[in-house]
Amino acid sequence: MKDTVKKGIKEYLLLIVGSFIYAAGAVMLVEPYKFAPGGTYGLGMVFHHLWGWETEYYALCMDIPLLIIGFIVLGNRFGIKTIVSTLLLPVFMQFMHRVYGYASLIEPGVTDGLFQHQIIASIFGGVVYGVGLGLVYRSRATTGGSDIISMIMRKYTHLSMGVCNIIVDGLITLSTVIAFGDWKLPMYSWIIIFVCSRVIDFILEGPKRAKTMMIITGESEKIRDYIINDMGRGATLIPGKGLYSGSGRDIIYVVVGRREMIRLREKVSQVDPAAFVNVIDSAEILGEGFQNLDGSSDIV
Repeated sequence: MKDTVKKGIKEYLLLIVGSFIYAAGAVMLVEPYKFAPGGTYGLGMVFHHLWGWETEYYALCMDIPLLIIGFIVLGNRFGIKTIVSTLLLPVFMQFMHRVYGYASLIEPGVTDGLFQHQIIASIFGGVVYGVGLGLVYRSRATTGGSDIISMIMRKYTHLSMGVCNIIVDGLITLSTVIAFGDWKLPMYSWIIIFVCSRVIDFILEGPKRAKTMMIITGESEKIRDYIINDMGRGATLIPGKGLYSGSGRDIIYVVVGRREMIRLREKVSQVDPAAFVNVIDSAEILGEGFQNLDGSSDIV
């Protein structure tokens, strides 16, 4: 019970901090340049620049009906933290607007240094967005909004979630061309989306990606001793048989870090130059020595 409470407190802290960071990035780096990097907040920024109403009010007016539609069409897939996130974002954006103001850094006829400012804002906007959303996702929540549209589209079209997200967010970014007549604005928004996705991956998966190695060798005992005694790792030994030659060879299945992969590869080349080694990038490894099965971090 105590561990559950601690975990719940940690997740809500991540949710609060992530929502605040996202709101700060939206107000300070994205909204002033008329970017629209997807989501209801991207569309809300377009409406804000067109008609003057606050972005967060537009987004909230879209998010609440979408949540209701989501519950009706998709069922109870949205936890309480998603609802909390939906309500926290407009509160934090309203606070940031009161502190920072409603700046518009694109003025008619002003072009000096604008390109450099837009590029820098789109890159750093993507970083800040990614940190904020990454923390929200770490709390096991989502921001709702256009994600619900993507889920509904996926249900009826059977497209992948990634494709649905690209379609929905792509249409929202293209709305800036219709609204402002500037075909370059969607490109900056796509930079934000790309950078944001990379930062989210970094936060969710960590700075290191493990390597899965499949080693087919006739010197499995020597390699086994090196993995266990020198590297302090475990591995799985699978008896194998050559499809062409019919001769028996062992297969060693082991997951290691990047630097460990280099050390092990060199050792295999010394012990058995005829060995066959397949190295695979592993985005997520759960279990002892890596990441706990519940998603909390461990040794990588």
